[in-house]
Amino acid sequence: MAERAGPDRRRVRWLLLAGCLVAVLTGCADMEGLHRDGAAASVAPPEPLWPQDRPSPPGPEQQRGRPFTVPGIAKVASGDMRDADPLAVVKADLTATEREDQGTGRLVDRRAAERVAGCVRAAGCGVREPVLRDLTDDGRAELITAVDIDGRASEMRVYHVVDGSVTRVFSRRAVLEGVELAAGHLAIREPTSNDRFVYVSHYGWDGRMMALIELKLDTCRALKQTSGLPCVTPSPPPGGPS
Repeated sequence: MAERAGPDRRRVRWLLLAGCLVAVLTGCADMEGLHRDGAAASVAPPEPLWPQDRPSPPGPEQQRGRPFTVPGIAKVASGDMRDADPLAVVKADLTATEREDQGTGRLVDRRAAERVAGCVRAAGCGVREPVLRDLTDDGRAELITAVDIDGRASEMRVYHVVDGSVTRVFSRRAVLEGVELAAGHLAIREPTSNDRFVYVSHYGWDGRMMALIELKLDTCRALKQTSGLPCVTPSPPPGGPS
């Protein structure tokens, strides 16, 4: 008569069965892990194109991102752009910049300079209504404006007073999908080749000029906005990118 299996023998059988099951599952997991590792390992690193080619450094006539003292404008003793003539400032700036640009179009679009050259009324020359806001946190206003070139592109400018002289501290040619101001930061929205996205550039005062502090892509659902702006995104916190 066969001996009946005792509790110890049954426990051993269960342990063996559990061990086999673990081995099977582990084997499957290992195979899957090897498959994933193999797929990851097969991804080639980025391939640089034309690594030997580098652009030449920009000359003074190509540097849009530098302060520029606007010639021909009277000193502003108060240091506040509220005391300057916005149209006269824009005309003097674009005229002098076109001369410095020497026809390259890097510093200013010639058409914008031509539009304001004989301008008497800002509205009739494509010059946008001036906006006066304190961007430097010194209690004095800067002048924010833009000249529309052709119904799409614009030349945007910000002016600040340095030692009594009206100084351009921001210059950008762009398709202004939207411009917002929050906490002393300028946020400029520009379209991309994909209608689902816009570029959003944030600029803030760095003690010398309005400098780029953040650049990102943002989703754009213009038809769903009720504010009238194509897209709205919070500005980064003061002191740098979020």
